[in-house]
Amino acid sequence: MIVTTEKLEEACLALAQSDFITIDTEFLRETTFWPELCLIQMASPELEVIVDPLAPGMDLKPFFDLMGNGAVTKVFHAARQDIEIIFHLGNLIPHPIFDTQVAAMVCGFGDSISYDQLVQRVKNVHIDKSSRFTDWSRRPLSDKQLEYALADVTHLRDVYIKLKAELEKEGRASWLNEEMAVLEARQTYDLHPDDAWQRLKMRLKKPQELMVLKGVAAWREREARARNVPRSRVLKDDAIFEIAQQQPKDAEALGRLRTVPKGWERSSSGAAIIDAVNAALSIPKADWPQVQRQAHVPEGTASAVELLKVLLRLTSEKHGVAAKMIANTEDLEKIALEGEAAEVAAMSGWRRDLFGDYALKLINGGVALRFVGKKIEAVELS
Repeated sequence: MIVTTEKLEEACLALAQSDFITIDTEFLRETTFWPELCLIQMASPELEVIVDPLAPGMDLKPFFDLMGNGAVTKVFHAARQDIEIIFHLGNLIPHPIFDTQVAAMVCGFGDSISYDQLVQRVKNVHIDKSSRFTDWSRRPLSDKQLEYALADVTHLRDVYIKLKAELEKEGRASWLNEEMAVLEARQTYDLHPDDAWQRLKMRLKKPQELMVLKGVAAWREREARARNVPRSRVLKDDAIFEIAQQQPKDAEALGRLRTVPKGWERSSSGAAIIDAVNAALSIPKADWPQVQRQAHVPEGTASAVELLKVLLRLTSEKHGVAAKMIANTEDLEKIALEGEAAEVAAMSGWRRDLFGDYALKLINGGVALRFVGKKIEAVELS
């Protein structure tokens, strides 16, 4: 357990001598906007460490220097939240990275397999997950808690070696690299408040409503970040939608809304909401966003999508790649509607070679599905 900056620097220098290190973090975010980093676990083939970022006087600069060391591959399982923490605290994204959950999908271990399931299948080792919901901010941590935390990186070493060898054997290393490029992109984590409305499930039908929605969602995002509280603590999604539809221009109108707490319209937050609504309504109509209308779906499209789902399942099983990695239902709908012009991942790169070309042939009558010997198979037609 490393509790001083000096020991952390020594450990990071030693870890930097390895080609790869495994990393995991423990954090809390139930009551905050930004995750509160409580523990860092790292391991190389020769060394295993746990870092206490909450220790008095701890400076994580040696850790961030290691994360930025391009000579060392950083291995995570389900990396996005860990990288989000590192990006927020250190203003950098680890590079290069290897996400074993994504690699497992490429290698045929199913969709979004959990760490303990992956360890069970690769190493035949059962991980005790009883400490999963620990309050990692409390000190001291028990030996059981520390053992659980360390297991998240020690077994990961063998998982990484196994998956890396499998990718190289099957010639699929480049497939994984495409996915890692998304995880290493700053825009994946550096979301602008003005884009916060995109997190909300759209159910608005008028451009003016969408304009107000964007303004109020941006205010909530800035407020939540500034106060470091969850978005719902500032304003719930249902309230944002009602405000967008009713567009209250003063405190009296805001107070009449069903989703707004009684008296809230007289608070500084209520005043800020009214300002956001009026600012949105003052934007010229020419600059209002357009609500995407649902395209007319030709008769038979739903049946085509169902056939594409069968083909996707067959492709997934044949090549040992999780179907989720190749395409989702929305992708299949676009292929059924737009064919070659569909702008989806399944129509480019390795996904097209594996599935996209066959999907086009299926909807164009060049591939048939048949039931033979209690199995469905795809057959190309001459």
